[in-house]
Amino acid sequence: MKLFQRAQNSLFGEILDSLLAPALLVVLMSIGVTWLVARGIANAPYDRSLTHNVRALADEAVRAHAQGSTLRVTPLLLAALRGDASDHIWLQVLDEDGRRLAGDAQMPAPQWSDTPQPDVVYLSDAQINGMAVRIAQLRVRVDATPTAPGTAGMVSDGKSSLRFGPDGLALDSSNWQDWAAPRPTSDHTLLVQLAETRIKQAGHAAELITGVLLPQFALLPLAVMLLWIALARGIKPLSAVEERLRERRPDDLSPIDESTVPLEVAPLVSALNVLLGKLSDSMATQKRFLADAAHQLKTPLAGLRMQADLALREAADAQALKQSLKQIGRSSVRATHTVNQLLALARAEGGIGTLSRHPCDLARLTMELVREMLPRAMDKSLDLGYEGAQPGSPGVLLEGNAALLRELIHNLLDNAINYTPSSTAAPGVITARVLADPFGHVLLLQVEDSGAGIPEAERELVFEPFYRVLGNEADGSGLGLPIVREIAHQHRAQVLLEDARPGQQPPGTRFTVRFDTSDGAPQP
Repeated sequence: MKLFQRAQNSLFGEILDSLLAPALLVVLMSIGVTWLVARGIANAPYDRSLTHNVRALADEAVRAHAQGSTLRVTPLLLAALRGDASDHIWLQVLDEDGRRLAGDAQMPAPQWSDTPQPDVVYLSDAQINGMAVRIAQLRVRVDATPTAPGTAGMVSDGKSSLRFGPDGLALDSSNWQDWAAPRPTSDHTLLVQLAETRIKQAGHAAELITGVLLPQFALLPLAVMLLWIALARGIKPLSAVEERLRERRPDDLSPIDESTVPLEVAPLVSALNVLLGKLSDSMATQKRFLADAAHQLKTPLAGLRMQADLALREAADAQALKQSLKQIGRSSVRATHTVNQLLALARAEGGIGTLSRHPCDLARLTMELVREMLPRAMDKSLDLGYEGAQPGSPGVLLEGNAALLRELIHNLLDNAINYTPSSTAAPGVITARVLADPFGHVLLLQVEDSGAGIPEAERELVFEPFYRVLGNEADGSGLGLPIVREIAHQHRAQVLLEDARPGQQPPGTRFTVRFDTSDGAPQP
């Protein structure tokens, strides 16, 4: 049940609905219970009075029978039996054969579920002339001692019975039998019936119910208002968090103190802190990318401008002009390579979670890139080759992004080609290798060369952006290996660096990328 329906879900409204709906149900149940209890309280004294009057009427009937006459219904008797001037009464005396000896003929015939016990009052509801009445029925022996008004009796509504002792109080099931114990039987009994309307009783019950329910209805709006105020105070910490976030500067991505919020709000603040951390890392990455791009593009662009100025000199001859154009071409190639590397680094740092992932055959990708880069290796007299697992063999599939994996392999091969010395007389050797262990769920990509190697103290530094090994004049942007590590990280892989031929000179370099395929694509 939605008491506060809104176009957009409201936490305040949902909680208020959850509290008010059961509260209203409890109020309705309380009204019903109050009605039943009030009616019972109002009926009890009138039932006792009716029981007393029917016993008094029975005494008069027995006394008249003992005198050899029938009961005379006089105005004085009716006035004594009537509880209130607003109510009507009917009375009737029947013999044991059901013949009316005295009283009104409108009285309904007695309805017994079993043989009634003498000297026990039975109460029931009925209709006389279209009016609701309460009837008291009492069977008495005509040859017994007249029953006193305080003799034990019973009040019955047709389903349950109330029995009264000599003091007029109700008796429980443990002691009513002593008062209702059958006495010596007689062959002659009279049935006395007394009916009375309940106009005054109904008014009394209505007053009692109104007096109880009206305060409840008056307090209900107050209870709703207090509930509203308490709920508003309960969710106030959410507004406090909102204000603290709204007042922050755009560059303030520091985490929110979780100790200042309630326990129920702490998980939300914790998730928000995680998001702020990711935004901070993203902004730091963007700032670093812009700084790196500006730094790396400054040198080739400055060279282009200088060479253009030299070419535009009036005294420049054809040879100088040709040399300037050659330098311009070299600087433009370097600038293009730097831009491509920066874009590749930005794409890798952006996370593979935003890109599509498919089963990739690492052996096939490696062999394709070796073929593509073979002409460049041959221009430098390098021996570039591939060995290891063949495409489609067990264990070579992994779940990843093919474009990023190609970038990783390309940078490893490009790095080896740039930094491996080679000549026609002494050609350098570069080997790409893919090793698969389908049972251990391990897939290795290795690229090793016969170069001078990397000192152990600098092996961690080469993965930093723009770091160049000292004493090496090879062209490069210093971004290839950082891109390799970032792509490997996005694929939950490790990058290891070691000597290719330990103890020999030159020791060479081996890069190993270790992939975990336990959660990857199914292997053939």
